[in-house]
Amino acid sequence: MTEVGIEQPNNSRQVITLSRRRMMAIWVAIAALFLLMIMIGSVLLLMVLRPKLASTHGPTVDGNLTVTAEESNVSKIVNQVSPSVVSIITVKSNGFRSQESAGTGVIISKDGYILTNKHVVNGGRSFQVITGSGDRHTSVKLVGVDPLNDIAFLKINGVDNLSPATIGDSSTVRVGQKVIAIGNSLGKFQNTVTSGIISGKGRPLQASSGSDDDQDQKPESLIDLLQTDAAINPGNSGGPLLNMAGQVIGINTAIVEDAQSIGFAIPIGAAKGLIRSVLEKGEINKSYIGVRYLEVTPETRAANKLSVKNGAFVGGVSGQLVQQGGPADKAGIKSGDIITKVNDKTIGEHGGLTSLIGEYLPGETIELTVIRDNREQKLRLTLGAYKS
Repeated sequence: MTEVGIEQPNNSRQVITLSRRRMMAIWVAIAALFLLMIMIGSVLLLMVLRPKLASTHGPTVDGNLTVTAEESNVSKIVNQVSPSVVSIITVKSNGFRSQESAGTGVIISKDGYILTNKHVVNGGRSFQVITGSGDRHTSVKLVGVDPLNDIAFLKINGVDNLSPATIGDSSTVRVGQKVIAIGNSLGKFQNTVTSGIISGKGRPLQASSGSDDDQDQKPESLIDLLQTDAAINPGNSGGPLLNMAGQVIGINTAIVEDAQSIGFAIPIGAAKGLIRSVLEKGEINKSYIGVRYLEVTPETRAANKLSVKNGAFVGGVSGQLVQQGGPADKAGIKSGDIITKVNDKTIGEHGGLTSLIGEYLPGETIELTVIRDNREQKLRLTLGAYKS
């Protein structure tokens, strides 16, 4: 009998081999997926822990080197204007002893003219000027002082290469506008910089007329001041108040000791005529119109039944209101008039009457807009020279 062997077909072996390969591929895929999940988890964990590690071991980037756009602008302005800001040392005689006081000034010409406060130089018998670069000048003379405002001028002799500041326009200053103050703070720290905003305009103030560290200071009435919260300390007097274009819009003049973060500056417009006079003639020539007036405020308006909200009311005070034979008298200004504009600038909006008049020299002719009997008219006035 012959044995017949049963032979398994080849296709069954192939099926078994394919099944094993598939299982192997699945296990490989699972292992790869597991490794991928471990890697993703590690990355996420590192992202969560990195800030904590950085705070523990120190920042990876020095934040002090990060410069904002505003910081960049302030630094640029300070670098631009600092060469035009000087420290002023005033030497006074006090019996048999000499006493020094310190203040600040602004260079207004290459040949050494300096604008400062009158109370910085009051009583001085000699003056020294220290520039931003540290140069000390001892050949300095007093050119003159404003008889009605806290403004004075010095002259450094024998120089022709100083850096004058750029004079701006105080008539367009806005409340809330960003400003920078530079000065010799406390009389010890040259070119200290503070910043803030214009917090008010047209402010009146009873200020001291002595130097910042003078114990025997006399009160002085100042009007039409710019109010700022940029810190102004003793020694800052006479320094510039700057807009964000680096232009001088005011001269820092006073602080209120019983208030916080309030300083005052004389609008630069009040000194523009004097600046022109000093640069052109080397002397003080102040313009005036010859009237006594009250600023139109809600109180003044109600008390005198005025028809306008802004202006200078020629009335409300005792004594002669219009100087006989003076510029206003010759131009036809009368008691009871309300002056609302000087040329194209509105009183109150662009500054007080005194500051707007201060932009011009004696002998120049201006146009005044006047309200009389509720009717507007224009008057031409030639400015006179004030004599103290």
